Amino acid sequence: MNWDWSAVGDFMPHFWDGLLVTLQALVLGSLISFALGLVWALLMRAPTRWVRWPVGVVTEFVRNTPLLVQLFFLFYVLPEWNITFSAMTTGVVAIGLHYSTYTMQVYRAGIEGVPAGQWEAATALNLPLTRTWTAVILPQAIRRVVPALGNYVISMLKDTPLLMAITVLDMLGEARLFSQQNFQFTEPLTVIGVAFILISYPASLLMRALERRLVR
Repeated sequence: MNWDWSAVGDFMPHFWDGLLVTLQALVLGSLISFALGLVWALLMRAPTRWVRWPVGVVTEFVRNTPLLVQLFFLFYVLPEWNITFSAMTTGVVAIGLHYSTYTMQVYRAGIEGVPAGQWEAATALNLPLTRTWTAVILPQAIRRVVPALGNYVISMLKDTPLLMAITVLDMLGEARLFSQQNFQFTEPLTVIGVAFILISYPASLLMRALERRLVR
């Protein structure tokens, strides 16, 4: 195998463009998944099954279908119903929606892990339900689940290359385009492989350190 450093130099401007798109999709997708996952978790605790049942069906369906299929559906099927978004918006929404069904389970575990005495104390103090959730339950629950949420961020990072399937030029999309134009595949694909390692491995170490800190 002949390694061409000049090909690496030629690819790097495209790499930085792809890296920016990847990080944008990751940050926005994470925000959607965290916010929507919390909404799902709260709705699943609704007193009526007419709320719990539809939410359970929707989240189970999303969680048990591949992200790639959801990307294709949102990008290619919705326009037939006159619902059109850009490729980037579609990718962000798909990632956020897909992972919200996983973060929902994380939130549920955190909420159920709050000691029953906390609920009883809030009731004894006659706190309103909204105040009980915002001041007592959620701060404790979210503190417990931060490491798990961080792990899903890393998983989302590794799923961002799927956005290439709907024409988003993330890191892999830029590498593929450069390779096809220049007939040099080894260098750009190696660069993005190393980039994913350099991003995800330190992030995993950070999550471990954060978990140990929260346990203390």
